[in-house]
Amino acid sequence: MHRPPEPEPEPAEAAARLSRFSRAERWAHRATAALTGTCVLTAAFLYVPALAELVGRRALVVTVHEWSGVALPVPVLAALGSRALRADLRLLNRFGPHDRQWLRAALRRDRRPGSRPAHKFNAGQKLYAAWTAGAVLVMLGTGLMMWLTHLTPPLWRTAATFVHDWLALTLGVVLAGHVGMALGDPEARRGMRTGSVAGEWAEREHPLWRPE
Repeated sequence: MHRPPEPEPEPAEAAARLSRFSRAERWAHRATAALTGTCVLTAAFLYVPALAELVGRRALVVTVHEWSGVALPVPVLAALGSRALRADLRLLNRFGPHDRQWLRAALRRDRRPGSRPAHKFNAGQKLYAAWTAGAVLVMLGTGLMMWLTHLTPPLWRTAATFVHDWLALTLGVVLAGHVGMALGDPEARRGMRTGSVAGEWAEREHPLWRPE
């Protein structure tokens, strides 16, 4: 279904907008999303028989899947030259008392004002980033073991295939949740698309970051 374009902010609103993500961060996010989507799509064509029949060229699909997986860490690594990205990675790696309060409120489904204090990234985003980074590294390692068969014994390849397949399924579910959360927050999507967010949104969703 066609999604109508998001309206651009009015001049007065634009003046009240806050810078949230740099150009390098937005580029890294888009490139990573494109590579991840390619991995998920090609994996579906490899493992779902009905989809595999639509393509037929399994060797080509395997090659695209392998190279998109190997390239997955490249956008973030290339963007590490950005000071803004390095600063945000440090923020994602810090877990404070307000994050524990945010998680308790989220588990209780408490949405009262002030119940979910968050800095630039809330506790849910931090856990998602940490889990995804670890999952990508494991997927990369197991995928290389499955690809370069001459470097590992058969038992290792069997174990790698088991871990790779089940972790891929789990990763797909987590990614679906991530996309669903993004679809439910137009201002967060605008922040990733344009680099800035409304001050009112920042005050509501990230009150500890808004004063900065």
